[in-house]
Amino acid sequence: MSLDLAQQLDNVLKNAKHVLIFMAQDFSGDAVGSAWATYFFLKKNNIEATVVVPSDENYLQRFSFLTKPEDLMDSLAGARDFVLAFNTKFNKITNVRTERVEDELRIFITPEKGSIDPRDFSFIPAKFKYDLVIVLGSPDKESLGKVYEENPDIFYEVPVVNIDHHTENDNFGQVNIVDITASSTSEVVADLFSKINEKNIDENMAESLLTGIIDATNSFQKKNTSPKSLQIGAMLMTKGADQQKIIRYLYKTQPLHLLKLWGRVMARLYWEDEISLAWAPVFLEDFVQSRSKPSDVPFILDKIKENYSAGKIFMVLYNETPGQVRGVIKCINNDQLKKVAEILEAKAIGDVCEFSLQSGDTTEAGQHIVEKLRTGLIV
Repeated sequence: MSLDLAQQLDNVLKNAKHVLIFMAQDFSGDAVGSAWATYFFLKKNNIEATVVVPSDENYLQRFSFLTKPEDLMDSLAGARDFVLAFNTKFNKITNVRTERVEDELRIFITPEKGSIDPRDFSFIPAKFKYDLVIVLGSPDKESLGKVYEENPDIFYEVPVVNIDHHTENDNFGQVNIVDITASSTSEVVADLFSKINEKNIDENMAESLLTGIIDATNSFQKKNTSPKSLQIGAMLMTKGADQQKIIRYLYKTQPLHLLKLWGRVMARLYWEDEISLAWAPVFLEDFVQSRSKPSDVPFILDKIKENYSAGKIFMVLYNETPGQVRGVIKCINNDQLKKVAEILEAKAIGDVCEFSLQSGDTTEAGQHIVEKLRTGLIV
C-alpha cells in the first residue's frame, strides 16, 4: 500500500470529531477484528467513535476474548435531530411548551399577535452528529443491509472512507482504500495504522487485527496468505497479540450453542457425489433447541468444509422468513465460486455466495438448488 493512501486517511482523521464505523455483515473474525481495532485506534487519537454491529449479536460470543468497544449500536436511532422551525420575522413567539398525551407529543406555541400562518412553519432534518463514516470490508453500500436501507442519507451527507480487500469493491467512498492483494480487511487496516503511527498500535488493536487475519487465512494456511500477511502478523505479535491464544479461542474453544447446532446439522447432511457438494438444511427448531441464531450459519458452513476434504462446494440453507429460504455457499476456490454464483444468478462476495428464494420448505429448496447446480456444472 502506498504511503499516499495512509497519508490521505490521516489527513481525513485530523478533521474528524465523531466517526461512525460500519463493519462487514458476514459475521467473520475479519469483520470484528478490523472494526474493533479501528475503534480503539480512533479513541487513542482522541476521536469519538461508534461501531454499528449487526442486530444479531449472538455471533460476537465467539470473539468474547477480545476487548470489546464501549460504543456499539445496531441501528442509527438518534443519529440526527429534526428541527421544527418557525419564521418570526413578522410574528414573534412569546412562549413554547410541550405536553405528552398518550402516544403524542404536542407542542404549544404562543404568538405575539393574532394567529399563526402555517406557511411560516418548516420541518427539516438537522445535520448528523457524525462527521465521518468508515466502512470496513463491504464491497458496496447495499451489502450493509438493513442499516443502509433505513439510513441511506448518511452516506451522501457525511464523507465516507471505504476500506476493503475485495475485488468486487465498487469504490463508493470519497476516500477509497482497497487492496485486493491483502488477505483481509484487517491486514489492510494494520498496514494503514502502521504507516500513520505504528507506536499507537497497542495490545488491544494488535490482538483484534491478528484475530481478523488468522480467521481470514485459517491461521496463515489459505492461498490468500502472502509474505506481507506474515510480515504484518509478526509485527502485530511484537505489539502484544497472542497468536496461540487467538487460535485456541477460534478453533479449539467453541461456545456450547455452536457445538449443539453443529451436532444437529450433522445428523442430516447430504452428499451429492456427481458435483462434490456437501449441504445441509437448518430448521427453525435447530436454532431454538441449540439456542443459536442465523448468524451462526457461517460457523456451520466452515465446519462442513473442514470435515469434507472430498468436497468442492459447501452449502447451508435456512429459513430467513416463513416463506423465504436463505442460502450460503463456499467453494474450494474463487473460480468455482464464481461459476456457482453465475449458475444461481447470485452474488459472490469474497469467498461466499449468498442467495434467497421463495420457499417455505428448506429441504425442498435445497434439492431445487442441487438440481440447478447439477445441470449447470455437469457438461
